Amino acid sequence: MGNLMRSGTKKTRGGDIPVTGSEQDVLVVTRDFPSARGSQPLFSLGEKLQVLSQGPSWWKVLSPRTQRENYIPQSHAVRVYHGWLFEGLGRQEAETLLQMTCNMQGSFMVRERAEERGVYSLSVKHMALRHYRIHRMDNSWYYISPGLTFQCLEDMINHYSECADGLCCTLTSPCLTSPCLTSPCLSGASAQQPAPPLMRRNFTWKEVEGFSFHDDDDNSGGGGVGTAMSYGVRHSMATYRSLSGALDAGSQKSASRKKKTKSLYALSLDYDN
Repeated sequence: MGNLMRSGTKKTRGGDIPVTGSEQDVLVVTRDFPSARGSQPLFSLGEKLQVLSQGPSWWKVLSPRTQRENYIPQSHAVRVYHGWLFEGLGRQEAETLLQMTCNMQGSFMVRERAEERGVYSLSVKHMALRHYRIHRMDNSWYYISPGLTFQCLEDMINHYSECADGLCCTLTSPCLTSPCLTSPCLSGASAQQPAPPLMRRNFTWKEVEGFSFHDDDDNSGGGGVGTAMSYGVRHSMATYRSLSGALDAGSQKSASRKKKTKSLYALSLDYDN
């Protein structure tokens, strides 16, 4: 695969990270398996798996999320080396992984093209996804811009992690390094459903007890914390209730006067007869 790493470390903006042998046995799921059709997939897009064994077309893997062993076809996952080198990953699959919300601005990957082994591209998430062809010279050195060459891909990543130097932005962290990948809310059927809206009863002023409008801070026992309404709101509502009560009382008195007038009128008619 060419000159990939200079030493046993890799560097990002967060500093040097040791490279262990276990990183050679890491897969990344490129699409849900099985395909999400109303049921939870065994492996979700972007999930990282540990390789236990490999067959002609399948991998036996261990999921760190569920701690269960299972099989996944090679068409649904790719190997990842050193945390940022994706083997045999197509452009469309790379864009799908980088567009996941777990990745921040500046997240990146170096991918070996699926159709051309030994040919690499740098894919970066910024305002828009950008892809840079990595050229390999006859002496096995690499470059994106002809005026800046690197002995290995590690040196290239280290350099662009310190400054953009012609790229769309400085590289921040490898794709899919966010902890959110350990949760089941990755994609497809495994996405979290929004919480249902709460149904609330309509507020009727007349059903509210009058004393709740007039509670003073001294009587609440909590320095004004005893009621959820401010003084101004309570005062306005109390005024409304008073006016409503006065109107109701006036209506009742008017109706009573009319009844009395009718009664007196009826009596006078009887007297005349």
